Amino acid sequence: MTTQTVLPVEPDNLRTASQANGEPAWLTESRVNALRLAGELELPKLEKMKIERWDLSNFGSLRTGRPEAKQELPESVAQLVDLKDNSSLIVQRNSAAVFTRLAPELAAKGVIFTDLETAVREHGDLVKPYLHAAVKPEENRLTALHAALWNGGVFLYVPKNVEVDVPLQSIFLIDDASEGFAPHVLIVADTNSSVTYVDNYISGQYDGKIVHNGAAEVFVKAGAKVQFATVHHLNEQTTDLINRRSVVDNDGSIEWIVGEMNAGDSVSETLSLLKGNGSVSDAKVIAVGAAAQKLNYTTKAIHFGKSSESQMITRAVMREQATAIINGITKIEKGATKANGQQTERVLMLSPKARGDANPILLIDEDDVQAGHAASVGQVNQEQIYYLMSRGISREQAERLVIYGFLAPVVSDIPLEQLQQQLQSLVERKLGQ
Repeated sequence: MTTQTVLPVEPDNLRTASQANGEPAWLTESRVNALRLAGELELPKLEKMKIERWDLSNFGSLRTGRPEAKQELPESVAQLVDLKDNSSLIVQRNSAAVFTRLAPELAAKGVIFTDLETAVREHGDLVKPYLHAAVKPEENRLTALHAALWNGGVFLYVPKNVEVDVPLQSIFLIDDASEGFAPHVLIVADTNSSVTYVDNYISGQYDGKIVHNGAAEVFVKAGAKVQFATVHHLNEQTTDLINRRSVVDNDGSIEWIVGEMNAGDSVSETLSLLKGNGSVSDAKVIAVGAAAQKLNYTTKAIHFGKSSESQMITRAVMREQATAIINGITKIEKGATKANGQQTERVLMLSPKARGDANPILLIDEDDVQAGHAASVGQVNQEQIYYLMSRGISREQAERLVIYGFLAPVVSDIPLEQLQQQLQSLVERKLGQ
């Protein structure tokens, strides 16, 4: 039996909107072709979770025309940032960027940091070779829809030999479910450059439900270093779907720092393609689930280069009736000699009705390599609770201390103090529900 796919927009309307936004012809054709693919492709197959049963029909309306340029931060965002003279920030509100700022000293070094819609018009020669080169439209229906409907977004380019010492930040805000919300983050770190990028996904109050179908692509050239930190804390009315991909060349490195703090159903994949010899990927993920959330998080590294290294650490805490599928996948291809891939997945369940499943997977096609994994799923250790209670601490406080201790190996390893504090605050909020 074949199920007819109802697309959220007609091809002619998409073409008209792209042209009204002033997009180059190559992007208009890219969008229309991706929409055609979306009508032909299936939804992604998730490990032990049936995404086809989810309501994925609420993508919001298509924006026609360029938004008005604004340089005032939305009130709900202003309290999250400390905008100093040397800070760089992009804010997207629903379907469009509403604030863009790049520190003058970085602009003088040739750094480009702007919304992606502006970048395709002003820096098309830099954007075109990389856009959708890592997260490809032909993978499944959701990646195709994203390629057709993305909006706002971020483009960050760091030239050769440029080291950016201060983190660049973006904030993605949903407060209107009637508008489409599908930012695309594209980062290109040229040879021997270094940069830290931080983003936050947040929700305001609104009526209705919406699907966030996002993507992030990071291209790490030879000898470059990229640190990518992201926190998602969207509300229960938002279904969060995102693919994060990095392509790492010789002696390059990518560090992923991911906080999955959403209140609604979520699917994410964080994947590093270690193309170059001596390339490195380090991924740290923490997640807290509550109520009846359905969560599916995959962290993956594929080794092509010789002497490439990957490390993955995921820690998840499940409350109430939350369900989590945590996948760790290390793939070492033939020829990737001396590669080393290590991974750890741990799930802590705080309720008899909570469900957690940790799936460590090693796929090895080369002999001269190292690979290892560790995984555990279990309840709070009652002996630890009783010990703390014997020291005069209440059961509730004791459980919190055990949980914070469980997450600490990931949180404490985050080198950004602001992000550490934010994650700690979000963990406390979710555990206090």
